[in-house]
Amino acid sequence: MKSTTKVLIILMALLLLLTSACKANISRNKDGSLTVETTISQQELQNAITAAIADPLVKNITVSLQTGYISVSGERQRLNDAGKMDTLSFRLDLTASNGQLTSSISNAQLDGKPLEQSRIDNWNQTLANRLSKIGQKNPNSTIQSVSITSQAVTMTWNVTK
Repeated sequence: MKSTTKVLIILMALLLLLTSACKANISRNKDGSLTVETTISQQELQNAITAAIADPLVKNITVSLQTGYISVSGERQRLNDAGKMDTLSFRLDLTASNGQLTSSISNAQLDGKPLEQSRIDNWNQTLANRLSKIGQKNPNSTIQSVSITSQAVTMTWNVTK
């Protein structure tokens, strides 16, 4: 009965992957685990970054996929003058570390001035969590690698029984 339950759980996880917004390629490994490759489009990534920033003053976020990293830009409305907008920009690197997705924002600037580190740390954590939820889809999975091209972000996961 235990083996039937495990098979059902794996099948349900695969069904979730196949019906999710991102694309997935699945293959079985010799040890019985699965390798799942999920692809997140530029639009899906832009939506996740916008949600992760969660600042009502930040508008018009644009994501540009580059080879190896993501360039993010947008505008932030000034608190003291709603008619003026400042330019927001940063570089986003995604990596796999110890089975977890990590997000690393660098060169974060608001109108040419560096953003405070506490905001960057919060965004890094929130982005890693949101993007993991998009790509992972199974609690028994660990991320093996992340690849960023000009077309998409691809994450490779190892799913165990």
